[in-house]
Amino acid sequence: MKQGVGTTEACRIVGINRRTGHRWRHGRAPSPGRTTSQSSAPPACLPAARPAISSRFLSVEERIAIADLHRAGTGVRAIATALGRTPSTISRELARNRHPASGDYRPHAAQARAEARRPRPKTGKIAARPELRDLVQGMLDDRHSPEQIACRLRRDHPDRPELHVTHETIYQALYVQTRGALRRELTGALRTGRTARTPRRRPDQRRPRFTEPMVMISDRPAEVEDRAYPGNWEGDLIMGLGNASAIGTLVERSTRYVMLVHLPGRHDAETVRDGLITTITALPAHLTRSLTWDQGVEMARHHEFSAATGIQVYFCDPHSPWQRGSNENTNGLLRQYFPKGTDLSVHTPADLAAVAAQLNGRPRKTLGWDTPAERLTMLLANTS
Repeated sequence: MKQGVGTTEACRIVGINRRTGHRWRHGRAPSPGRTTSQSSAPPACLPAARPAISSRFLSVEERIAIADLHRAGTGVRAIATALGRTPSTISRELARNRHPASGDYRPHAAQARAEARRPRPKTGKIAARPELRDLVQGMLDDRHSPEQIACRLRRDHPDRPELHVTHETIYQALYVQTRGALRRELTGALRTGRTARTPRRRPDQRRPRFTEPMVMISDRPAEVEDRAYPGNWEGDLIMGLGNASAIGTLVERSTRYVMLVHLPGRHDAETVRDGLITTITALPAHLTRSLTWDQGVEMARHHEFSAATGIQVYFCDPHSPWQRGSNENTNGLLRQYFPKGTDLSVHTPADLAAVAAQLNGRPRKTLGWDTPAERLTMLLANTS
């Protein structure tokens, strides 16, 4: 690979399976039933002679022909036809390997640039720039997701492309051993807390259907659905170990602002009713229009809540969590702070307020990378 050979060709030359070659490159664990020497260690010696580069790469002779034809004014498609290549290959070659200052295409210089880019592994962008690495690590410490970090860096530093990365670059710096520019313990700051990437996860199982009389979501005004006005909330409970403890969550649909409800000791209908009344009555009247909840038995006293606050409660259809999408997403974020299988009763109201403040300080893609706190502040300033 250091000599510029592709992965598949390098595996063929050494005499190993392509998957084994990928394990050697990326530092993956050996397959079950195989010894370390068979699957995770590189060979004792490499071929001494430099092997021929695959024909899928442009040769120096082809680059000389491209330069001559391009200088004569020949079009990209005609050059491609003359060389038996696709037009996109010629177009890409002229764009990538032309002289950065003059813009001229010089074949031997282009060959040198192509050969310099070919060896693997490459130094990642984050590893090569200490300033960028420090910025990314600091934002991961503040529990920002890689996508939030990538978009916020572009927004905060629009004139500094050296500080622009994609979220995939950040994930690779955390998970891929050969690109490990970030501290491995920062994977604990990611929402999932995984130490290895997985393709999918199983959806959570919904709770039993609520059987008391209720106003269904189909009767909710259209202005709530399109998020035209603030003050429409979605709510739910996140459960602790053995469903013995819980925390109430409220998310404003327009700003995605989060409020957490402290439920000391119990989470029965009376405790949830009182906690919601205490939390939501602290808001201005124009920010308390409606509340959408699932059919959990903790809302058995919903009519008493509505009588005390003047807020209409709407209930989702059974097994339809997407009808409270903002709240479901927020509950996933909160599991970063309150993991499943833990006792949630140990968290004080001050703890919940601190978590809500940090969550409301995260930039959100759906808000144009504003934070919920910024959106709520603008909303309150406009209404005042």
